[in-house]
Amino acid sequence: MDQPVTDRPASGAPAETAAEYQVLARKYRPTTFGALVGQDALVRTLTNAITSGRLAHGYMLTGVRGVGKTTTARLIARALNCIGVDGKSGPSPTPCGVCVHCTAIAEDRHVDVLEMDAASRTGIDDIRELLEGVRYRPTSARYKIYIIDEVHMLSDKAFNALLKTLEEPPEHVKFIFATTEIRKVPVTVLSRCQRFDLRRIESATLQKLFAEVSAKEGAQVDEGALALIARAADGSARDGLSILDQAISQAGGKTVGETAVRDMLGLADRALVFDLLDGVMKGDVKTALDILAGQYAAGASPVVVLQDLLELVHWLTRLKVAPDGANDPALAETERTRGAVMAENLSMGVITRAWQMLLKGLGEARAAPMPLQAVEMVLVRLAYAAELPTPADALKSLESGGAVAARAPAASVPRPPARPVMSSGGQAAIATDHLPHAVAAPQPTAEALPQPQSFAEVVKLLFAKREAVLSTHLHRNVHLVRFEQGLIEFKPGRLAPSDLAGQVGKLLTAWTGQRWVVSVANTGGAIPLYEQEINEAKSDPLVKSILEAFPGATVEAIRPAEK
Repeated sequence: MDQPVTDRPASGAPAETAAEYQVLARKYRPTTFGALVGQDALVRTLTNAITSGRLAHGYMLTGVRGVGKTTTARLIARALNCIGVDGKSGPSPTPCGVCVHCTAIAEDRHVDVLEMDAASRTGIDDIRELLEGVRYRPTSARYKIYIIDEVHMLSDKAFNALLKTLEEPPEHVKFIFATTEIRKVPVTVLSRCQRFDLRRIESATLQKLFAEVSAKEGAQVDEGALALIARAADGSARDGLSILDQAISQAGGKTVGETAVRDMLGLADRALVFDLLDGVMKGDVKTALDILAGQYAAGASPVVVLQDLLELVHWLTRLKVAPDGANDPALAETERTRGAVMAENLSMGVITRAWQMLLKGLGEARAAPMPLQAVEMVLVRLAYAAELPTPADALKSLESGGAVAARAPAASVPRPPARPVMSSGGQAAIATDHLPHAVAAPQPTAEALPQPQSFAEVVKLLFAKREAVLSTHLHRNVHLVRFEQGLIEFKPGRLAPSDLAGQVGKLLTAWTGQRWVVSVANTGGAIPLYEQEINEAKSDPLVKSILEAFPGATVEAIRPAEK
């Protein structure tokens, strides 16, 4: 896409008039396979196929908008029908560009190269009309070529009408399809074509292309501006050339600067995006909202600011797992220096939580009637969440007894008074350090294998070993009938899983180094441990007084006292 169809007049020549002007995306459309940017695999395959004469009867070109699907289809048509300067040559991967067929195809007026837009002609009647001409030989060219753009828009009946001809077409017919939605094309059609996936063009390649086009147009464009345009193009050469065209027009003959492009696209300043994320991660809500307000006043879209934050968080995640990425010379100085520092100071848990919250907030902002307010609320939530521990940190704190006090066996620890905490709805939650509960499970040491001496210790062991679901079932949903060292017998409750006994026995045997037999009884058994703890809490004098003072209140949960 870096070779123009027509060269610009030399310096000093009269400028093109408005009537003669061609937009850059059309003016610099590739005229040879070698001019296709960023599609090396496709070019190599097609060149070899045409050179060796291994020509398929159907081609399927897929990729995002603006990467060259329709251009490639027309290049294939020219390569297959080119007769060379002498008028006697066969198909060539390097069309001459001057023969009657190359010229007519380039000007979209060749009678044997039929281009159809499936987005506007989707019905079976349109396909039938097209197929009527398949049986006739080409008027003047070597092959009759049908180019169907956006082929996924065809109806089911239209696809079915196409199948038989596509599978066994006459030798003088070639089909070339282009689509941005390859998953919507029936597999019966895909199986009859050679498929080529056109890749998104890398930003560095696009930036180089835009620099060459700018030079040919005699326009001065800063490197920073070219980088912004390449990033905004999102892998599409056509989109990028359209933005470049607009930027050159806006500059009015002056140098196209980074600030001008940023304002034109409604982008936030890259350094301020770092400042914004830094303020949010530090919990500084005022600074974050002030930066957002400043960028909004400067013309940046709130949704785009949120997208920039998402991109930055993704970049920090990559730096976290691959720190060598900061040494890429193609990166801006801000991203290299500040990105490396932020990635080092933020934990992976905090970064991934920020990604999830920003991603959810982006959807809210796009759907909100007032995007600015929606983005402000996202930043407030993220700032306050930054002060919270990650799930991993909270779990470590629970295990070490920081947030949840670990308790030794009840027989060896004096019982301190319970502290009631009233909750809404007239329910009393008892906060205590001494009541037995599965959450207060000690972490078993690595030096010796655990040997639980009671059913309560079995519950704690399961929780400490990250088997919280099994621990909860034993704590709440079973009635203990018998416990001995190496033997447990219980009556399962209604909510207990059917394989609970087998799972517990297998785990205990593996952890303790001795065989445990866990069996199920049909009758008998004590009330579950959880109900025993509730009853124990109710017997506390302070709890009794609370229940008497608030008739109808119940004890619903027990949690450790705060330190």
